[in-house]
Amino acid sequence: MRIGVLISGRGSNLKALIGACEEPGFRGRIALVISNRPGAGGLAVAKAAGIPTLVIDHKEFSTRETFDAELDRALANAGVDLVCNAGFMRILTDGFVEKWRDRQLNIHPSLLPAFKGLHVHQRALDAGVKITGCTVHFVRPEMDEGPIVAQAAVPVLPGDTAETLAARILEAEHKLYPLALKLVVEGRARVVGEHVVLDHDGEAVTGSLFVPAEK
Repeated sequence: MRIGVLISGRGSNLKALIGACEEPGFRGRIALVISNRPGAGGLAVAKAAGIPTLVIDHKEFSTRETFDAELDRALANAGVDLVCNAGFMRILTDGFVEKWRDRQLNIHPSLLPAFKGLHVHQRALDAGVKITGCTVHFVRPEMDEGPIVAQAAVPVLPGDTAETLAARILEAEHKLYPLALKLVVEGRARVVGEHVVLDHDGEAVTGSLFVPAEK
């Protein structure tokens, strides 16, 4: 399976996905990394791994539709089968999302459907929750919506700040995203209706993979 990764920043989740694809027997490879920001650190991460990169600067397009059309064209030209959003800070148009329906993954730093959108960690602290985490899901037009592939729980510790909590959740993301990608690439996680069905020991089970908090 040929994978396209969309980034906007330093590429820490990209690095985790690259590591997964380099494992023996992994059934996919990253064919292209696209950034909407010319200075994104993740571009250097991809180049160091020998992966083709492309910058499509959203500031050069007058509408979201024209930007997304160029994004779609680049992915198609690279023969991409599956798109992974990895810190891609753009809201994609409905048309793009529908074209890649059930072929686009995203990771969000909360246990969806809780705390969609931005400023997630501070909002979790303000709400007083004891457990938060991260979620890998198939993308839908609504923000941070879509069938959930996998979630990992992260405890909120006494004295946590938004920064310390974010750092621990990011560590969980680096483990969860490769795991979820492997399930999808191997056909062991697929969308039926608006839910994910997992192949568990040869039996199809409706529901996402859940990784409990580490003690």
